Amino acid sequence: MTEQVMTGLYEGISKESVLINEPLKYHTYTKMGGIADLFIIPTSYEETAFVVRYAYEQGIPLTLLGNGSNLVVRDGGIRGIVLSFEKLTDISVEGHELVAQSGAAIIEASRVAYAHQLSGLEFACGIPGTIGGALIMNAGAYGGEVKDCLHSATVLTRQGELLNISHDELELGYRTSCFSKKEYIILEGRFALTEGDPALIKEVMDDLTHKRETKQPLEYPSCGSVFKRPEGYFAGKLIQDSNLQGTRIGGAEVSKKHAGFIVNVENASASDYIALIRHVQETVQEKFGILLETEVKIIGEEA
Repeated sequence: MTEQVMTGLYEGISKESVLINEPLKYHTYTKMGGIADLFIIPTSYEETAFVVRYAYEQGIPLTLLGNGSNLVVRDGGIRGIVLSFEKLTDISVEGHELVAQSGAAIIEASRVAYAHQLSGLEFACGIPGTIGGALIMNAGAYGGEVKDCLHSATVLTRQGELLNISHDELELGYRTSCFSKKEYIILEGRFALTEGDPALIKEVMDDLTHKRETKQPLEYPSCGSVFKRPEGYFAGKLIQDSNLQGTRIGGAEVSKKHAGFIVNVENASASDYIALIRHVQETVQEKFGILLETEVKIIGEEA
């Protein structure tokens, strides 16, 4: 970035909030990824809007990052600005509605709901992503989805305009929404919940947490479930039946514990990880005639 561009940027955000040439492996669940030219961590909606508008006006590429739990960043990193929401994590409760900022962990949102005896977010107690990522992907687990309880969202357009989007406008489907299609930048989500029996809420959350801890390879870095569920099938079962568990490329391995996960067992590069994804897709398609679509997002440049 030129000195003039940086000077203009510092008019709306402190230097302490801007990291230059920041390795993205420090900010992703897979512990992989090249550098970001600028890694910016706003502490308010006003700072976020300033950065978004500035990037638009200056023609600087802008990439959004939650906690990197459903993401593979290529080894060449990301040009321009990577906007992180790691300091926008407030969660509050207003009556039967829970309001959570984009960078808040959806697991934490489910815990806050339970603390206020509110039901509807139990399914999220084991999802490792942020509110922003969960809204974008319409995250779901164990029979529940974001679309079941999301009331509305506050977003910025790429031009920095503030909008409130109602549930009917969100276009929430299986691992999809209007947010990525329209390139909205999510600031917060508002969830409509119901009063519940705290003992029953805790029972469901404890059960789902146990299932996650016993069935998923949480001991290794990963991006979570790699593939979408093909209609009529389960991705993990297809991978397992293709005898791919334990298959390795470089430091990336198809988990022996859960075939739907690819884990970073030994300093894997993004290239290792992506090559293994492609190998799994090719093998399953050859054996069953089914092309597995990735649920994980792959972004950034080749090394």
